[in-house]
Amino acid sequence: MSHVLTDISDGIGTLTLNAPEARNTMTMPMVEEICAAMDAFEADEGCSAVIVTGAGSAFCAGADLGNLQTATAESLGTIYEGFLRIARSTLPTIAAVNGAAVGAGMNLALGCDLRIAARRAKFDTRFLQIGLHPGGGHTWMQRQIVGVQAAFATVIFSEVVDGAEAERIGLVHRCVEDDRLMEAARGLAAGAASAPRELVIITKQTIRDMADIDAHADAVARELDPQVWTAKQPWFEERIAALKAKISSKS
Repeated sequence: MSHVLTDISDGIGTLTLNAPEARNTMTMPMVEEICAAMDAFEADEGCSAVIVTGAGSAFCAGADLGNLQTATAESLGTIYEGFLRIARSTLPTIAAVNGAAVGAGMNLALGCDLRIAARRAKFDTRFLQIGLHPGGGHTWMQRQIVGVQAAFATVIFSEVVDGAEAERIGLVHRCVEDDRLMEAARGLAAGAASAPRELVIITKQTIRDMADIDAHADAVARELDPQVWTAKQPWFEERIAALKAKISSKS
């Protein structure tokens, strides 16, 4: 049985962790399949955005405890690739968190560009509860996304948050009813899939680069060259022509 299921439709790739009997615990074979799936999505011109979710009742229950008990820096780095490969993706990524996201499973959600949560979702850091220091950049991602107080609440004070609370503290972009999760995720992904793929990839890199820019003037300079370049692309001319035609038809 495949540890990961993949699909591409309407420009949207879906990666589903497929070990529901183990609550989608991240194992070495699963990591290998995640990496292969992301390579395939990025190589496919028909894929402009990726949704990551889990089969069954859990999103991802974390790393295999057996692997953790015999952990070395090298073996941990291998497990980290399960979420770091997604975090490095050139394509925009959405975590559709359908259930428990625990430890490394929470890292998987945090590593995506945007998170949508079902109401039944549970975000559980749990590292300290099992006597383990957080890893994989967990504390950095938490602090970047939710700020210092919420990071302390979830990491140090072991607060577990559901979908609604995750939305309140800014951990997720939106919380939706359980049965609307994939519909909502695909609705958002469609926005990226409707734009020129190369433009989406370039713009995602620009947003990433803004993390190292402090001044507005520097941000203006960073955006100038890619904006000028895209203004010369055929897709821009085509879309402007279509927009003008639409406006004229309403006159």
